[in-house]
Amino acid sequence: MMKKVFSILLAIFLLLTVSCAIRQDEFRTPEPDMQETYDDFDAFFDKITALTHAITMFYWDMDTGGMPPGAIETRARVISVLDAELFEMKTSETMLTFFQYVEAAIERGEATDIQMGLYREFIREYNRLMCIPADEYKAFSELAVLAVAKWEEAKDKSDFSIFAPYLQQLVDYQRKFIIYRADAGMVYDTPYDALLDDYEPGMTVEILDAFFAEIRENVVPLLQSVTSGEGVIRDDFLTREVSEEIQLNVAKMLMETLGFDLNRGILAQSAHPFATSMGRNDVRITTHINPNDFFDSFFGVAHETGHAIYEQNISERLGFTPLETGSSMGIHESQSRFFENVIGRSLPFWEGIYDVFIRVTEGIFDDVSALELYAAVNIAKPSLIRIQADELTYPLHIMVRYEIEKMLFNDPDVKAEDLPEIWNAKMQEYLGVTPANDAEGILQDIHWAFGEFGYFPSYVIGSAFAAQILDVMENDFDVWASVRALDFETINGWLAERVHKHGAMLSPGEIYAQVAYEGFNPKYYVEYLTRKFGGMQ
Repeated sequence: MMKKVFSILLAIFLLLTVSCAIRQDEFRTPEPDMQETYDDFDAFFDKITALTHAITMFYWDMDTGGMPPGAIETRARVISVLDAELFEMKTSETMLTFFQYVEAAIERGEATDIQMGLYREFIREYNRLMCIPADEYKAFSELAVLAVAKWEEAKDKSDFSIFAPYLQQLVDYQRKFIIYRADAGMVYDTPYDALLDDYEPGMTVEILDAFFAEIRENVVPLLQSVTSGEGVIRDDFLTREVSEEIQLNVAKMLMETLGFDLNRGILAQSAHPFATSMGRNDVRITTHINPNDFFDSFFGVAHETGHAIYEQNISERLGFTPLETGSSMGIHESQSRFFENVIGRSLPFWEGIYDVFIRVTEGIFDDVSALELYAAVNIAKPSLIRIQADELTYPLHIMVRYEIEKMLFNDPDVKAEDLPEIWNAKMQEYLGVTPANDAEGILQDIHWAFGEFGYFPSYVIGSAFAAQILDVMENDFDVWASVRALDFETINGWLAERVHKHGAMLSPGEIYAQVAYEGFNPKYYVEYLTRKFGGMQ
């Protein structure tokens, strides 16, 4: 999970995903004699960056146990005030003047790539925010903070009814914001398209419906043909007890092996693993420790390290600018899924890391071979928890969430209180399992508590692009020889040049072109899954 990238995935961006549009002809025409220079806007963008970092720090404090429980309402007010200041800046006359300055520079052929990147990012924000009443925006921001606390309580008690009223309010706000967009001229084929576009520009229900249809056609029968591994693949060691100290030592070893710079980042613990960034020199990730589920933390750390390496490898020239983050949620997830699954669940990786892994785990897995580790962490079988799902069933977990979100926003009759029953029915339909309680079902993910509707598809978009990245990378050098040798300098150097260094300066479409010289193409994902799991039958 990451912020916009961030962190998503951090909450500040997630609270800013409300959207609305204005017509370009409503901008004032730039004055021919405008004398402003780009430097005049430095302090303005510095303040935007500083406010974003401050809010990120508040969330980090909340999520990693640094805030006393009784401070939640005060913290919500503080964040809402800072968030409102960001709202004001992003819709201010100064921002409008910046747009005019860049438009004039474009006409003269003098706009730089950084100016163009800032223009693209902030005119998109401007269009999102302009028609939202400030009091409603602030109320939504504060509600999202409170909703997270209620989600945590509901999950702890496995009682969806605690969270349901807050979820309904978040949905109602987003439904209202979509109407504001339509009133302002931003019309989508379906209401849910508006939310998809917030996280992955240009993504639509039409595209995703076709994508998930291909998943159903290929992955579901492949899953049925692949052995579950029970009684065939040794997996008794997967639930061995591993102490918190050893798990954290392994996590740091894994982070450093994959190329994470611990001098510019840290690891902490939280209820739900995530990564967040306050610039390329302050990138933070968390893990969740379960003594009897060591590999949950292991692959969670690999996932978040993929996010973090992306952030650390952004070009220094984008430092302390709003472009010092990822291009989109889908692009960011492609990096985390690449390190977690494409690399982390490969045989060459386990062959390469085996000796150091055995040493750091202090004898717990001495009787397990590299091949046995590889086979066990790739067992494919239906399960209840998304973040613990194997590669093959993972897209089916996302399909459940995607279809529920479509219903929530495309069918106004669907209410939050209906979701547990819908969730359970879809889990049974696609995965053949039914949650025994709310905690392992509808409440397992934190995303909706943040107001993150439209985000879940970015995970499977990321998985698909990770497979596309591998296809291109394999044509450029011997990827698996590098993995076996733990040569992540070569792998990360390739990724940095094609993806990481550009930050948010390039759009997702431009990143696809940098990598593969073609647009997003999910066929590589189906081919990757078929090649990998078809060979395990």
